[in-house]
Amino acid sequence: MNRQGVPTTGEAPTCRIRRREASDLDDCVGVLAEVHAGDGYPANWPDRPGDWLMQPSLLAAWVAELDGHVVGHIGLSRSGAGDAAPVLWSRREGVSVDDIAVISRLFVSPAARGHGIGALLMARAAQDAHQRALHPVLDVLASDTSAAALYERLGWSLLATVDQRWSPTQTVTVHCYAAPA
Repeated sequence: MNRQGVPTTGEAPTCRIRRREASDLDDCVGVLAEVHAGDGYPANWPDRPGDWLMQPSLLAAWVAELDGHVVGHIGLSRSGAGDAAPVLWSRREGVSVDDIAVISRLFVSPAARGHGIGALLMARAAQDAHQRALHPVLDVLASDTSAAALYERLGWSLLATVDQRWSPTQTVTVHCYAAPA
């Protein structure tokens, strides 16, 4: 097994999705650092990555474990100021932004990819949103083609591609997606 708990032999790993606990934050930050180094996600490394994972609008978060090691993460949040996907879905469907949840902070260790972990995390977050009577949406940097490909494989609909202002000096282009109805 490698450092992330991913088998290096032909053995099949055991994946488990569970609620994130406070004690998982250090492991999540470690995996996030690996993802950032390899993929550039998040685009802007946060000064306090643990706080970034604990965003104020968070409804719930989960981790993926392979053989007892945290290898992935996802969050479900309320819409925040400047979130384009909830506004697009609200206008399209004629529903309140309060009836929408945002999937965020999805990442999987590069060493653990290829086991369907991203899809499992997405399914868990979407299930929780539906249990709360909320429709899940998300946005992703237009340059993150592998994430966009995952969402499309899972049947998510592209709502639009828009420019989003992240700061007074940074505007990015994002694809906005909504879960299947």
